[in-house]
Amino acid sequence: MSIIEGKKITKKYQIDLRTYVDAINGIDINIENGEFICIMGPSGSGKSTLLNILTTIDLPTKGKILIDQQNIRKFSENQLCKFRYRYLGFVFQDLNLLKDYSIYENISIPLTMAGVKRSKIKLKVEEVADRLGIMNLLYKKPSQCSGGQLQRVAIARALITDPRLIVADEPTGNLDANTTDEVLALFQKFYQAGNTIVMVSHDCYVASFASRVIYLKDGLLEGEVKRGNTTQKEFFDQIVVMNAEELNK
Repeated sequence: MSIIEGKKITKKYQIDLRTYVDAINGIDINIENGEFICIMGPSGSGKSTLLNILTTIDLPTKGKILIDQQNIRKFSENQLCKFRYRYLGFVFQDLNLLKDYSIYENISIPLTMAGVKRSKIKLKVEEVADRLGIMNLLYKKPSQCSGGQLQRVAIARALITDPRLIVADEPTGNLDANTTDEVLALFQKFYQAGNTIVMVSHDCYVASFASRVIYLKDGLLEGEVKRGNTTQKEFFDQIVVMNAEELNK
């Protein structure tokens, strides 16, 4: 069953009074419940724009986005806020952590903004922190943590509301190889537990952890590969070939 369905998605940006640029140009896409999708493509291909549209951060110029068969263009701003809280957990490359707040406070922000009781917030923060192995960090500031620890904090904040969809935009872009492997292992664990993940990455190795990879170029959906029963190494090789073919067109 589709959790998100995009039909003829188009996104135009106005450069000046007479000039428009098509960032996305008539894309159809379905994301099934329980999939791990990676969106790939060269710089400027529309990856982040598509991710923002699929997750209601931005709206398409034309086309439809259906969430559980509901057209989000008909949502009020209040309905969109409730949807993002209930459905989405975001993990960004730049983390967006508040440097003057403790790790505990950073993780709890989505629940605090939703007006959840303090006692329940404490239980949820400790639950997700224990799950990610960062209980010892809760009362430190971000400046006292390593890059890998901070990425786990960002993931904990994304998971605190038990979202149906985890959204990750270049989540390993600033990490070393070992920390990248740790974060990707966490994502794969969430996927194997039945969570839906949509991730943007330019890295074939990172993409090989997904169950399906779609390739964008010039705002168009140019290619797609599914892992199926192949090994991760075989899937990685397929992704490399697809990238090479698309870049050489």
